[in-house]
Amino acid sequence: LYFSAQDGILLFYHIKDLQYEMKVCADISQPISSLIFSPDYTSLLLATDQGPVYSYKPAHSGEAVKLLDTCSSCFLAADFLTPGNKYCVSVTVSGEVQVWLLEDGTCLAKLNLDTEVHTT
Repeated sequence: LYFSAQDGILLFYHIKDLQYEMKVCADISQPISSLIFSPDYTSLLLATDQGPVYSYKPAHSGEAVKLLDTCSSCFLAADFLTPGNKYCVSVTVSGEVQVWLLEDGTCLAKLNLDTEVHTT
């Protein structure tokens, strides 16, 4: 079980029977608004409500790597584009939808919805 609190720390809980063990995986020092696994469960996107999106690879147990950042508007949500793990799509609060190459964070396409976006 992966979990994050408002402090920006990604935690992993290994649960077996009635016992559990907690491990700190990454500290990005910003509140994490959502965690999204890739379709093959090899990568985890960590979206923050302050703008950046990070990638964490559980099998490598390394640090979270900043993939995307926005200057004009904060990301509201991000998710992998399937099939595969090469691309993700994001939407900003201002209504800009973007497609990103996850390998290096290159923005491949943008579409402005011309409306403010909210979650429910």
